Amino acid sequence: MKNYISIAFIILSSFLLNGCGVYSFTGGSLGPETQSVSIFYFENYAAQAPPTLSQTFTESLKDRFMNQTSLDLLKEDGDLHFEGAITTFSVKPIAIKSTDIAAYNRLTITVKVKFVNSNNEEENFEKSLSKYADYSSDQDISSVEDDLIEEINDQLIQVIFDMTVNNW
Repeated sequence: MKNYISIAFIILSSFLLNGCGVYSFTGGSLGPETQSVSIFYFENYAAQAPPTLSQTFTESLKDRFMNQTSLDLLKEDGDLHFEGAITTFSVKPIAIKSTDIAAYNRLTITVKVKFVNSNNEEENFEKSLSKYADYSSDQDISSVEDDLIEEINDQLIQVIFDMTVNNW
């Protein structure tokens, strides 16, 4: 009896996974008509941002889609299309101590994203998304900048991925 239940479970599971379109390992799914993605270079309009930020962000976004979906990456005319710009890169003091000195600083990055789903225009959007990371004021920004940028990029890309693939 246990063997029949196990076989029935396996068969049912395979039907569910195969019937839901293009499966993503993150739990999201895209319709079977969605086969490709195009991601244009995100220009850097933030005056204080390092010159490599645009390249790092754009490549990280491409990597997320290549690693977590079965979509083909096209230079243009993908079923899903992304473009945008980095608009803010700022460091501001937070958590002021009693001596009027900041205990922490906050690096904030804002990205303007335009998303087009050629198969479902209701999902299209254009939004500005901001994320930040805090660091001790005892540290110089140049010593922690690369790690903070990686952390913030990961947060921004996860939000973009969730909004477009996971429909959050």
